[in-house]
Amino acid sequence: MSRVAVKRRILRVKDTARLSKVDSLAAEEPLEIRLDGTPLTVTMRTPGDDFDLAAGFLVSEGAVGSPDDIATIRYCAGATVDGGNTYNVLDVRLAPGVPAPEPRNFYTTSSCGVCGKASLEAVRTVARWSAAGDPVALRQSTVAALPDRLRAAQRVFDRTGGLHAAGLFTADGEPLCVREDVGRHNAVDKLLGWALRNGRLPLRGTVLMVSGRASFELVQKAVMGGVPVLAAVSAPSSLAVELAAEEGLTLIGFLRGTSMNVYTGERRLDLTSGAGNGSAGARLPG
Repeated sequence: MSRVAVKRRILRVKDTARLSKVDSLAAEEPLEIRLDGTPLTVTMRTPGDDFDLAAGFLVSEGAVGSPDDIATIRYCAGATVDGGNTYNVLDVRLAPGVPAPEPRNFYTTSSCGVCGKASLEAVRTVARWSAAGDPVALRQSTVAALPDRLRAAQRVFDRTGGLHAAGLFTADGEPLCVREDVGRHNAVDKLLGWALRNGRLPLRGTVLMVSGRASFELVQKAVMGGVPVLAAVSAPSSLAVELAAEEGLTLIGFLRGTSMNVYTGERRLDLTSGAGNGSAGARLPG
């Protein structure tokens, strides 16, 4: 099942020229996640990697941390009144003895992964693993190359121009997994779910690279997955920096070309490797 892009006829206007053409749009559909048959949450997402999305959502909520915590994930047959299957409803069965998270019971948009939380304190979920003690070291040149490596793996973005991306990379810059979605938080949850289902949590020694900004919710998800480094092409929020500092996460923003802002955890970044040849790095003013 794959409905990642939808064709639609549009009118293309440029100066005085008019052209009727077919355009590709990033698909956006609701996904209801049920837990042992009980509705848990609804999120707007790009269809694809839905099992990873559901598993990663539960990782982000602190409900699971091992593939053994989940018994089954399946699409719900007869999800419509006429008995059809929309592939937009999933049921997750937890393993015996694994406590279920509290239901959110709200609609989650594709742009916000934590809206509806009762308070900021409720968002600061206790993580299973600490990023603070992760000794991973990164060359500046390796980090600088991550946006291009992430962009090269965005297959659906090439067709639609409308998707966020998140990628997991080794400390040497090798890609482990890349996911796309209309929602930033969904793309990261798909990565966390992939890692959970493949027994790779915690994600020690890795870098999480995201195509947009570094929001509080993305820092939280990185922490919940045991990721020590989060890099973004755009800006972080004040709460994102605060949480990253508290949790010992290295947070990098405005990663564009050879420039970047290191907001927390600069100890993990080798600033003598900017040119990739071990030469001393120059300190920028300010």
